Amino acid sequence: MNRTTWEPTLSIILGYDPSTLRERVDLRAADERLGELGSLRSLSALNEKTVLLRLLGRLDEAYTLANEAVRQARFTGDREQLLGARIRRGQVLQYQGKFDEALVELTGCVDEARGRDWTALEAFAVQNRGKVHFDMKEYESALSDMTAAVFLREKLGASPAEIEGALTAVAVVQRFLEAQRAAAGSGEGDLGGGDGVGSPA
Repeated sequence: MNRTTWEPTLSIILGYDPSTLRERVDLRAADERLGELGSLRSLSALNEKTVLLRLLGRLDEAYTLANEAVRQARFTGDREQLLGARIRRGQVLQYQGKFDEALVELTGCVDEARGRDWTALEAFAVQNRGKVHFDMKEYESALSDMTAAVFLREKLGASPAEIEGALTAVAVVQRFLEAQRAAAGSGEGDLGGGDGVGSPA
């Protein structure tokens, strides 16, 4: 059903930092929204609180709720909801600096979404896996994932703003990749160079 309830469009997200690809957040609004949710334990509330706590930097709490959301989604038997909860848990792992664990989680999510033809979830998972690669300075892999996310969002008929955001992420990764290649080339010959593969448009 390709609904985006698993990927909240929260007004508290003001944009994305062009050097880290992480969300710029209205911290006051995020804290207020967390207060509004209070002690609610529905799956949708757990999902939203996981996102809010991650954005507020309260990562241990975010991970606890992410696990709770995964467990609750398993009990419901809704595999799409479960996959969304696992992707959000992968995001928390990334923010905790547990990159290897995040990659395992998100790669499993990408593979399952692709196998079930859940394009929206695949786009969500592959974009976030690209961000993990970016944090690890694995810019080739990050560029591959970010580019795939653009195509998937175009396939979905995403809004121009969403497409633009995905393209901006690609451009950022390309810039870092070119700098990495230039540094490798100046230090160790033409290592990692090429005939413009991945070069900026």
